[in-house]
Amino acid sequence: MPEGLPAAESKPNAGLAPLILTLVELIRQLLEAQVIRQIEADHLSETQINRAAESLQALEAQVLQLCEILDVDPSQLNIDLGEAGKLLPDKGGYYPGQPCTQGSILELLDRLITTGVAVEGALDLGIAGLDLIHARLLLLLTTHPRAQRP
Repeated sequence: MPEGLPAAESKPNAGLAPLILTLVELIRQLLEAQVIRQIEADHLSETQINRAAESLQALEAQVLQLCEILDVDPSQLNIDLGEAGKLLPDKGGYYPGQPCTQGSILELLDRLITTGVAVEGALDLGIAGLDLIHARLLLLLTTHPRAQRP
């Protein structure tokens, strides 16, 4: 397995499961950070806060259950991206809006979404030297549900 990817040391036949679980954990933590920001901005009702908390806890429990089934160590759900840092912060190492000693992609995404960012680009997917899928992308990341195109 290439360096930096999550290791499935106890079950080498886990295949892409550790990587997929790592991406699910990234999304879960990103959602959690956004819920915290919405709570602190007083944008959520008590009912919404409770629903979000229950959903985040259920998703975390599902990730842990899948880790157990696939014999993947939950502490290994991370990717070291070299100079760019880690995909996820160390446990308890990031709180939205607070300075962080070691940057992570989670922190970057959280701040970009909170500020808002537009990304435009093209993507070509293929195999064996053949470009098979072509996509033009315009991605708007924001916490504002009705944001307009830049």
